[in-house]
Amino acid sequence: MRRVSVRHSPVHGRGVFALCALRAGERIFEYRGKVTTWREAARHWQSRADCAHTFLFGLSNGRVIDGGRGGNGARWLNHACAANCETIEIGDRVFIDAICDIRAGEELFIDYALELESDASDETRLMYACRCGTPGCRGTMLGGGSAARTPLVAR
Repeated sequence: MRRVSVRHSPVHGRGVFALCALRAGERIFEYRGKVTTWREAARHWQSRADCAHTFLFGLSNGRVIDGGRGGNGARWLNHACAANCETIEIGDRVFIDAICDIRAGEELFIDYALELESDASDETRLMYACRCGTPGCRGTMLGGGSAARTPLVAR
Protein backbone atom coordinates (compact mmCIF):
# COMPACT_ATOMS: atom_id res chain seq x y z
CA MET A 1 0.00 0.00 0.00
CA ARG A 2 1.35 3.42 -0.95
CA ARG A 3 1.69 5.69 2.05
CA VAL A 4 2.73 8.94 0.36
CA SER A 5 2.04 10.84 -2.84
CA VAL A 6 3.75 13.71 -4.65
CA ARG A 7 1.50 16.57 -5.72
CA HIS A 8 1.25 20.37 -5.82
CA SER A 9 2.28 22.01 -2.54
CA PRO A 10 0.97 25.33 -1.22
CA VAL A 11 4.42 25.88 0.30
CA HIS A 12 6.56 25.44 -2.82
CA GLY A 13 6.12 23.63 -6.14
CA ARG A 14 5.62 19.95 -5.44
CA GLY A 15 5.49 18.31 -2.05
CA VAL A 16 5.06 14.90 -0.45
CA PHE A 17 1.74 14.15 1.25
CA ALA A 18 0.60 11.36 3.55
CA LEU A 19 -2.06 9.09 2.03
CA CYS A 20 -2.75 7.51 5.42
CA ALA A 21 -2.05 8.34 9.04
CA LEU A 22 1.62 7.98 9.99
CA ARG A 23 2.80 7.50 13.55
CA ALA A 24 5.65 9.24 15.34
CA GLY A 25 8.82 7.18 14.93
CA GLU A 26 7.57 5.44 11.80
CA ARG A 27 10.06 5.01 8.95
CA ILE A 28 8.25 6.39 5.91
CA PHE A 29 10.66 5.89 3.04
CA GLU A 30 14.22 6.25 1.80
CA TYR A 31 15.74 9.24 0.00
CA ARG A 32 17.03 7.53 -3.14
CA GLY A 33 19.31 8.53 -5.95
CA LYS A 34 22.80 8.08 -7.31
CA VAL A 35 25.47 8.15 -4.59
CA THR A 36 28.39 10.13 -5.96
CA THR A 37 30.94 12.81 -5.17
CA TRP A 38 30.01 16.47 -4.75
CA ARG A 39 32.22 17.33 -7.73
CA GLU A 40 30.41 14.86 -10.01
CA ALA A 41 26.98 15.94 -8.73
CA ALA A 42 27.81 19.62 -9.34
CA ARG A 43 29.14 18.83 -12.82
CA HIS A 44 25.96 16.92 -13.69
CA TRP A 45 23.73 19.68 -12.26
CA GLN A 46 25.52 22.38 -14.25
CA SER A 47 25.22 20.40 -17.49
CA ARG A 48 21.42 20.17 -17.24
CA ALA A 49 19.33 22.59 -19.26
CA ASP A 50 16.79 23.00 -16.42
CA CYS A 51 18.73 23.79 -13.23
CA ALA A 52 15.75 24.86 -11.12
CA HIS A 53 16.11 21.87 -8.76
CA THR A 54 19.23 20.11 -7.53
CA PHE A 55 17.90 17.35 -5.25
CA LEU A 56 21.30 16.88 -3.60
CA PHE A 57 21.52 15.39 -0.12
CA GLY A 58 24.93 15.65 1.54
CA LEU A 59 26.20 12.66 3.51
CA SER A 60 28.52 12.83 6.51
CA ASN A 61 31.18 10.84 4.63
CA GLY A 62 31.59 13.66 2.10
CA ARG A 63 29.56 11.98 -0.64
CA VAL A 64 26.14 13.02 -1.90
CA ILE A 65 22.89 11.38 -2.95
CA ASP A 66 21.74 12.92 -6.23
CA GLY A 67 17.97 12.44 -6.13
CA GLY A 68 17.74 13.86 -9.65
CA ARG A 69 19.34 10.67 -10.97
CA GLY A 70 17.48 7.50 -10.05
CA GLY A 71 15.67 9.25 -7.22
CA ASN A 72 12.17 8.79 -5.86
CA GLY A 73 9.42 11.01 -4.49
CA ALA A 74 11.47 11.84 -1.38
CA ARG A 75 13.31 14.45 -3.46
CA TRP A 76 10.13 16.56 -3.34
CA LEU A 77 10.14 16.93 0.46
CA ASN A 78 9.82 20.61 1.28
CA HIS A 79 11.46 22.50 4.14
CA ALA A 80 9.65 23.66 7.26
CA CYS A 81 11.19 25.21 10.35
CA ALA A 82 8.81 23.07 12.46
CA ALA A 83 9.27 19.86 10.45
CA ASN A 84 7.17 16.74 11.03
CA CYS A 85 9.87 14.38 9.69
CA GLU A 86 13.58 13.89 10.21
CA THR A 87 16.37 12.33 8.20
CA ILE A 88 18.29 9.32 9.49
CA GLU A 89 21.62 8.59 7.79
CA ILE A 90 22.89 5.00 7.79
CA GLY A 91 26.02 4.60 5.66
CA ASP A 92 25.25 5.84 2.15
CA ARG A 93 21.50 5.66 2.77
CA VAL A 94 19.08 8.26 4.16
CA PHE A 95 15.69 7.42 5.59
CA ILE A 96 12.79 9.73 6.37
CA ASP A 97 11.08 9.10 9.72
CA ALA A 98 8.02 10.79 11.20
CA ILE A 99 8.85 12.76 14.36
CA CYS A 100 5.20 13.26 15.29
CA ASP A 101 1.87 11.77 14.31
CA ILE A 102 0.89 12.88 10.79
CA ARG A 103 -2.70 12.82 9.56
CA ALA A 104 -3.71 11.56 6.12
CA GLY A 105 -3.54 14.48 3.68
CA GLU A 106 -0.84 16.40 5.58
CA GLU A 107 2.31 17.48 3.79
CA LEU A 108 5.58 15.95 5.03
CA PHE A 109 8.42 18.34 5.85
CA ILE A 110 12.06 18.15 6.88
CA ASP A 111 14.22 20.98 8.21
CA TYR A 112 16.82 21.50 5.49
CA ALA A 113 19.22 23.24 7.94
CA LEU A 114 21.32 24.31 4.96
CA GLU A 115 24.76 25.82 5.42
CA LEU A 116 26.62 28.37 3.36
CA GLU A 117 30.19 29.55 3.49
CA SER A 118 30.61 32.17 6.21
CA ASP A 119 31.53 34.78 3.59
CA ALA A 120 28.33 34.27 1.54
CA SER A 121 26.74 37.54 0.49
CA ASP A 122 23.42 38.82 1.80
CA GLU A 123 22.07 38.37 -1.74
CA THR A 124 23.02 34.68 -1.66
CA ARG A 125 21.47 34.23 1.79
CA LEU A 126 18.20 35.74 0.54
CA MET A 127 17.95 32.92 -2.00
CA TYR A 128 17.25 30.61 0.94
CA ALA A 129 14.20 32.44 2.33
CA CYS A 130 11.75 30.11 4.07
CA ARG A 131 8.15 29.83 2.87
CA CYS A 132 6.86 27.40 5.50
CA GLY A 133 4.71 29.89 7.41
CA THR A 134 4.82 27.81 10.61
CA PRO A 135 4.67 29.48 14.02
CA GLY A 136 8.24 30.29 15.01
CA CYS A 137 9.45 30.28 11.39
CA ARG A 138 13.05 31.50 11.39
CA GLY A 139 12.62 33.00 7.90
CA THR A 140 15.37 30.95 6.27
CA MET A 141 16.11 27.38 5.20
CA LEU A 142 19.59 27.92 6.63
CA GLY A 143 20.34 26.37 9.97
CA GLY A 144 23.09 25.97 12.49
CA GLY A 145 23.43 22.20 12.10
CA SER A 146 26.17 20.13 10.52
CA ALA A 147 26.73 20.35 6.78
CA ALA A 148 26.60 16.56 6.79
CA ARG A 149 22.90 16.81 7.60
CA THR A 150 22.30 19.15 4.66
CA PRO A 151 19.68 17.64 2.40
CA LEU A 152 18.68 19.55 -0.70
CA VAL A 153 21.31 22.12 -1.50
CA ALA A 154 18.93 24.38 -3.39
CA ARG A 155 15.40 24.13 -4.71
